[in-house]
Amino acid sequence: MTNLQESLRAVRDKMLAAGRAADDVRLVAATKRVEVEGLRDAIVQGVMDFGENYVQEARRKIEALGPGPTWHMIGHVQANKVKYIPGLFSYVHSIDRWELMEELDRHEKPLLVLFEVNLSGEPQKHGTDEDGLRAMLDRIAALRFVRPVGLMTMPPMADDPEKTRPYFSALRDLLARMNGEFGLAMTELSMGMSSDYAAAIEEGATMIRVGTAIFGERL
Repeated sequence: MTNLQESLRAVRDKMLAAGRAADDVRLVAATKRVEVEGLRDAIVQGVMDFGENYVQEARRKIEALGPGPTWHMIGHVQANKVKYIPGLFSYVHSIDRWELMEELDRHEKPLLVLFEVNLSGEPQKHGTDEDGLRAMLDRIAALRFVRPVGLMTMPPMADDPEKTRPYFSALRDLLARMNGEFGLAMTELSMGMSSDYAAAIEEGATMIRVGTAIFGERL
């Protein structure tokens, strides 16, 4: 068994141990600085969702691998890269401002998006607050091609996953409130990474973004 097989088995076992059916949680492999051969190996092991932080790196990999995988933009979207997003990705997890949604919609290609919410209020992190989220949701009827499907968050770094659990439960509760207030049916909760994905799954995650636990440390 290869190291990748062992790592993926460990991640999947931990997902199941968290008490949710495998089909309830999508494993998005965070592939920043993972080369194409590593992605091909992951596909052989059944991984079909890849999350990239940078458009230029994603373009190279998407062109090399061709059709098959589902690509998720999980990093902050720079204004000068917006035009490339609709042609490359199926999901964007990092919507944090209305102007970004509006610009994506202008490209007239279907795109599923999640709002990044900065629940911790850390100034160094991207993401909107609850008021900003409401302001965006209040305007989504104007969009034709971009469809909001959920929320994403990144809690503060912590050695103990239990310290991140309150942020996951808060995001779950926020999703329910926003659906109720705006008459929506968003279902996706993108939360949990290599250090805390089990706690995120227990709190309702439908997508986990896991890199190091699968591919190991990267430079």
